[in-house]
Amino acid sequence: MSSIVKNELLKRLFEAGGEPVSGQEIAEQFGLSRTAIWKYVKELEQDGYEIGTIRKKGYYLIQAPDLVNEANVQNHLATKTYGRNILYYETCPSTQLIAHDEAQNGAADGTVVISEEQTSGKGRLSRPWSSVSGKGIWMSVIARPQLTPQQAPQMTLVAAVAVTRAIEELTGIEPSIKWPNDILVDGRKVTGILTELQADPDRVKAIILGIGMNVNQEEADFPEELRDIASSLKLATGKEVDRAKLIAKILGYLELYVDMYVKHGFAPIKLVWEGYSNTMGKRIRAVMLHETIEGTAIGISDEGVLEVRLDDGSIRGIFSADIEIPK
Repeated sequence: MSSIVKNELLKRLFEAGGEPVSGQEIAEQFGLSRTAIWKYVKELEQDGYEIGTIRKKGYYLIQAPDLVNEANVQNHLATKTYGRNILYYETCPSTQLIAHDEAQNGAADGTVVISEEQTSGKGRLSRPWSSVSGKGIWMSVIARPQLTPQQAPQMTLVAAVAVTRAIEELTGIEPSIKWPNDILVDGRKVTGILTELQADPDRVKAIILGIGMNVNQEEADFPEELRDIASSLKLATGKEVDRAKLIAKILGYLELYVDMYVKHGFAPIKLVWEGYSNTMGKRIRAVMLHETIEGTAIGISDEGVLEVRLDDGSIRGIFSADIEIPK
């Protein structure tokens, strides 16, 4: 009950745009006393919200803290489905694990699990992912598109396009996409995307899109061994980025492009993806589980497979690999 009242109070404060919100009206709505509402206001102040009071008129929002909770994100949201149900944690082992459980239990399409911090975050191939508290975006989105399991792998590329468009629109910088799941700024990684599937043999039940993004980290926030290969949006732009606003933009583009993929297939997404690619036309090294090959990346197929022209002129499709660009 307390979280419901606090979220409603925050929602009203945001919608009021600095005008006073009646504590009495909220108290009557939830069958509470005005003293109870005052206590919730004090709790919000402890969370970092700066709230003013006008006698006999109510409360007004002066400033909101940099949190990625439901109220802050939904204040910027313009979607129909994505982000309309948000599960927020101050800390958790992994948003991906929670999202899998929620999906199994029937969570709605577009449900988002967000945490300020992950203690056991993971990336592709179960690699650990550093998730600094309060400085990044660590979230998992539960999508339930009408797709076959064979169409699910392309969702990584759909998500990459959505995230890239959102970063570009909000910050003005131009990210690039490294196949299959990394987003780079100035050649250094700022985002990783992990796509996992819950499916029957003939239909997708849920796709869990894990998105880990370095947003406001300083260089000192990265382990020494990552400082040459990882970056953050703040390091790239020189200024703090509003994480809640960026999440709302990501969810907006994700809803747009998932719907486009379901209705029109992968072709229109493929064109956008290739426009952001950092590998097309370049000589690459593809490191796979049992072999390593070199050649020129010439594009991606309609199945999201990376196509590489080898030195003998033959074309090889790469389904999964670590991609390196030899210097």
